[in-house]
Amino acid sequence: MEARVKAGIWVSMAIRLADLAGRSGVVLRRGDADSGGILCVLRGREGLVVLSQVRDAEGRPAWLRGSGATPVDQATADAYVDRQLKRDPDLWVLEFETPDLIPPFECRIL
Repeated sequence: MEARVKAGIWVSMAIRLADLAGRSGVVLRRGDADSGGILCVLRGREGLVVLSQVRDAEGRPAWLRGSGATPVDQATADAYVDRQLKRDPDLWVLEFETPDLIPPFECRIL
């Protein structure tokens, strides 16, 4: 089993990587610093994509396009985030300016 990084540390790393890549990143909502889940809103030219942190069948970290396969508008992205927060109040919510909708951190999208 792979070691898990605390959510607060992962968030700091993701914001820093975005900054290094010349893409702005911001924490919209703080979650549990130790074990909170993470949602990443990617804001691009074509709309928004919300990525939800998950684990694959082998327990490795991965991301799921929670908002669907294609970019969505602000209202749809907000509705998805709100539904997830009602289920899990410990979630972190980050937003990144990514014109190409590619996350500024290394990840596997399922």
